[in-house]
Amino acid sequence: MEARCQCGSVSFKTPLPEPLALYICHCAECRRQTSSVLGTSAIFPRFKLPESDLLSCYAYFCRNCGTRIFHTTPAKNVVSVKGGCIEGIDWKKAIHLWTKSAMIPIPEGSETRAGASGRSTDYGTSQELLDHAVDTPNSSGGVMGSGGC
Repeated sequence: MEARCQCGSVSFKTPLPEPLALYICHCAECRRQTSSVLGTSAIFPRFKLPESDLLSCYAYFCRNCGTRIFHTTPAKNVVSVKGGCIEGIDWKKAIHLWTKSAMIPIPEGSETRAGASGRSTDYGTSQELLDHAVDTPNSSGGVMGSGGC
């Protein structure tokens, strides 16, 4: 899948053609991060991103436009690519989290959780996927990190 920031300076292909999981989160933290009523995340195996070896922080943004690209936790083997950066995702299969604090109606028939996902976060990814270098032909702007998620 193709992913990019708002200005196009950072772009990359995800290591898999589909995410391991999709989440639409209605918690207050995601609302504040996105300045919206929800946050969207597509979970992929951890992969090497442009200039990521220079960063030690958890949340990564485009240096030019400030778009939040992804966040990661060192103890986990996955990254959460921000959903709005990825082209062509079918959000109908997403799990809605923290629905008890939702500010908009949840689509009927959606899988929901009143709180956190309750799902294991190792997703069974192999070391081969974790070491996979991502094709980043158009990443001229680079990414920068920020503490916290």
